[in-house]
Amino acid sequence: MKSAERTVRILETLAASPARLTLSELQERTGYPRSSLHALIRTLREAKWIEADETGSAFGVGPHALLSGTAYLDRDPALPYAYETLEDLRADIGYTVHFARRDDAHVLYLASRESRDSVRVVSRVGRRLPAHLTALGQAMLAELTSEEVDKILPADLAGFTDHTITDRVALHEELANVRDRGWALEREQGTIGVACIAAAVPYRIPATDAISCSMPVSAATDKEIERVARAVSGHTAALASTLRRHGIR
Repeated sequence: MKSAERTVRILETLAASPARLTLSELQERTGYPRSSLHALIRTLREAKWIEADETGSAFGVGPHALLSGTAYLDRDPALPYAYETLEDLRADIGYTVHFARRDDAHVLYLASRESRDSVRVVSRVGRRLPAHLTALGQAMLAELTSEEVDKILPADLAGFTDHTITDRVALHEELANVRDRGWALEREQGTIGVACIAAAVPYRIPATDAISCSMPVSAATDKEIERVARAVSGHTAALASTLRRHGIR
């Protein structure tokens, strides 16, 4: 059991890192003995769950980790309908749109459709971000009670930018606003220069999925926010109805 837990922790640590990690860096982040780490790394390399750089001293996730992740996407019954919704929503509003699921105190991006004029070359699918600083996360956290939110979130809320809400009282106030209007709005809390609007997809209670729209913060005027929020809310409600009609829970 201990080896299994350590294996999962190693994979999660490598997946969360933007760069490959050395054995020493892995030991520092996991706290595992160097001898145990070395043996697990060797086994994971042989199984192609992780791979090394050309020097053999720094490690990252390997191709078989991708196969596992792809299998999750292929088997999710809600995703084919979410893909259609994202296509329709992007055509409707013109901006980049995302579909994500809450993973405890984080959101996991399951699908994205970039705006036609986007210059992004790296897909956000598979990315995992703290729920409190994304519109997607705030939309899903608002589905919970304040007590449930406090139980899920860590004691210290990470700040990605100067605009991130890191005060718990302020976050609860924002979640109350989300509940009142039915959608979430964040400006530059996760990424400077970007504003996001999101709404939960209420086919489950509480909702575990949400759809968002990302736009340049300069475009997020009151009138444009109202237009996009109306479109996002309408498409998420339609998606939820479709999923319920097909018996997907």
